[in-house]
Amino acid sequence: MTLKEYRSKRRFKVTPEPEGKKSSQKPEGPSRIFVVQKHSATQLHYDFRLEWNGVLLSWAVPKGPSTDPSVKRLAMHVEDHPIDYASFEGIIPAGEYGGGTVMVWDNGTWEPHVPDVNAALEKGDFKFILHGKKLHGSWVLVRTRGFGSSTKESWLLIKHRDEFASPNDITVDEPKSVSSGRLLADIASAGGGDVAKAAKGDPISAAKPPVPAKKPKKMSARRKKK
Repeated sequence: MTLKEYRSKRRFKVTPEPEGKKSSQKPEGPSRIFVVQKHSATQLHYDFRLEWNGVLLSWAVPKGPSTDPSVKRLAMHVEDHPIDYASFEGIIPAGEYGGGTVMVWDNGTWEPHVPDVNAALEKGDFKFILHGKKLHGSWVLVRTRGFGSSTKESWLLIKHRDEFASPNDITVDEPKSVSSGRLLADIASAGGGDVAKAAKGDPISAAKPPVPAKKPKKMSARRKKK
């Protein structure tokens, strides 16, 4: 677990992202922070991050978390991020790695549902509990055999059946930031980002406008005489 790859991909004189350091402080008790950041980059995705061993373990989830246990969401394992990245919300400049708008979509604390986290991660079957503002209850990350030609590890993020499971699409029902209460387009607008691109990730902005009722056709003069 290192931040070397994270730093090598970024120019911190250009991007407002935190350079960060690996934290040596151990959290009190079993709970550690987690964050889900909605990211309008080349493609819209959700970055799922769990604090562990002084960094944020990170997975890119293209369609975002699902509270429906029957839905398995692809989660691509990406580079570790610094702990202070958890509060980052704003604009990564165009042309920089991950250029686009970032939102703190959810955050809170998590605790392992297994006695040995490192062993569970190594095995590829990692169960945990989330205590977030949007996401709650028991979840699991399961490593799969791979996805296409990608060199990154592919996992599946799955919600367990409990009182917090729901068939509703939480990414549509809860589109705003838990940090600022804004939509992606609002964050882009305030920071000088690509508003049109960010708006595509907002269910409210992307909703199709109602189709106006068709006006009755005017009767022709010939038909009136009949």
